[in-house]
Amino acid sequence: MNRHYFIIAFVFLVACTTSSDPKPDANNEAEQENNERPNIIFIMSDDHTTQAIGAYGSRLAKLNPTPNIDKLANNGMRFERVYCNNSICTPSRASIITGQYSQANGVLDLDGNIPVEKQFLPVEMSKAGYETAMIGKWHLKKEPAAFDYYCVLKGQGRYFNPVFRIKGENPWPKNTIKKDSMHSSDAITDISLEWLKNGRDKSKPFFLMHHFKAPHDLFQNAKRYDEYLADTEIPEPDNLFNPPAGSVGSKDLGSGMGRKHSPWGLAEYLKTPDIADEREFAKATYQTYLKRYMRCVKGVDDNIKRLIDHLEETGELDNTVIIYTGDQGFLLGEHDLNDKRWMFEETMRMPFIVHWPTKIKKASVNKWLINNTDFAPTILKIAGVETPDYMQGVSFAAALNGDQKPADWRKVTYYRYWMHMAHKLAVPAHFGVRSDRYKLIFYYGTDYIRVPTDREELGWGMQNNKDGNRYRKNTPVAWEFYDMENDPFEMNNLYDDPKYSEEINSLKVELKKVREELNETDALYPHIQTIVESN
Repeated sequence: MNRHYFIIAFVFLVACTTSSDPKPDANNEAEQENNERPNIIFIMSDDHTTQAIGAYGSRLAKLNPTPNIDKLANNGMRFERVYCNNSICTPSRASIITGQYSQANGVLDLDGNIPVEKQFLPVEMSKAGYETAMIGKWHLKKEPAAFDYYCVLKGQGRYFNPVFRIKGENPWPKNTIKKDSMHSSDAITDISLEWLKNGRDKSKPFFLMHHFKAPHDLFQNAKRYDEYLADTEIPEPDNLFNPPAGSVGSKDLGSGMGRKHSPWGLAEYLKTPDIADEREFAKATYQTYLKRYMRCVKGVDDNIKRLIDHLEETGELDNTVIIYTGDQGFLLGEHDLNDKRWMFEETMRMPFIVHWPTKIKKASVNKWLINNTDFAPTILKIAGVETPDYMQGVSFAAALNGDQKPADWRKVTYYRYWMHMAHKLAVPAHFGVRSDRYKLIFYYGTDYIRVPTDREELGWGMQNNKDGNRYRKNTPVAWEFYDMENDPFEMNNLYDDPKYSEEINSLKVELKKVREELNETDALYPHIQTIVESN
């Protein structure tokens, strides 16, 4: 072959070969990255406490109430020390969605709300390339517009024939749909399954917040559970009739099973027979109350199985992180109390279970001190996003890998209940800290909305002013201290025991430090600040 033609042929061959090679495609790379990142389902029930989850091994575990949630724990990680920073629905949800404590996000009580510009978790997840959805109980009042899709209950929501608010032609909250003849747990799961199957952009990983209304008080179960536990004697807590010795909780405050809590009207609502003996009356109320609660829990657990079954059928289970939690704990007769609000372990402690087959060692248990401001940073870290500076929580994603607790991990977790003597529940406002072993609580005795000077006489309960309007009466200032290792059910207030003076003083230092770090110094509420500084 002529040398001239050989060179031309060689150049032509190289050119053809080069032009036939596939060029890098930014879209393909992005799609590959999306496929590698896990989907995330955050399942939250309302008022579902650790005592009513089998995996936590409480007195109710023998009833086997949650086999599907237990399966998630047995094949994933169960967290033992996860706490809310305010045991009431709206503030807890606000901390989860913002990664901030109450004074930072502005939601102190049930009247608070989270506008779209503060819906930080879905905003950051969308930035990371996730398709986001919020389905079920929202309870933060403003439109959840930061999500790509939402279908949320109106306010607290109905148990039956629930009405949902959705995006539409009319401004929020005027676009609604109704699920007739359905229980809310079933309806919420139907909507989530429909979104997973047909509503999302399947080229992206998804982040779904699936929030049940159940088992929120007062409990109404789907009819198919009416006979569940009907002939079963529900185990009672050992301290059903025993308030903590020396505690504010021993002053017949709060809501509970016996007649002394009659202003709440629980026994009347449950139609407890008029039994003369006080203990037998409380026991009868307890049995009815717990059965109704557990029937709602059963409905939640069965619907979680429907979500898991879908992920198995679609082959997405291994690449989906499933998180299960409640928005706070709940008292189920302990200390003759029900509801939440108190800084007792049963209400402050949250269930938290993570199932991630490709990452987590089966049946793992974690005991780091965690709170609900940490949820958003952890979810973001799973999605490959670092914690924004405006979030106060800290990611514990390293725990999912079985890593050792960092040396600088928090020593205490902070708690505050703001709603002083609200409703008929009569729980005083208080704050405190929980360490690995101890708990320190301070009841500061007044509402954060200042009570006028001429109404500041001490005493329990509500009083009428001259105009006939109700206002919240001040209560005595008090400290409580518990050794959670030797007294896990908080039966003995040891604040006045000199044997613990060193531990108490140490926790007071930590309490002051964490309040300053979180800007919880009550500068906006000088009447509270004065009480705190003088005690």
